[in-house]
Amino acid sequence: MFPQVQLLPGAISEILAAVTETGCLTLADRYGLMAATLDDSLNEEDRRSANRLLRSVLRGRVRIANDLCLA
Repeated sequence: MFPQVQLLPGAISEILAAVTETGCLTLADRYGLMAATLDDSLNEEDRRSANRLLRSVLRGRVRIANDLCLA
């Protein structure tokens, strides 16, 4: 069984703003996106934002970092 994860309110918006500013997705951001994908109660706007972030990573517009990203 998977451990229960709960997304903090406003987390997707915060991740989107940080990635827009820095151009990279941190490990903490990735955990937030994982929680978002497992959250059945996620609203449609947040779900679209998470999908947009993931597509940006796949297209190479956003890089993945294992630590902090600086603008």
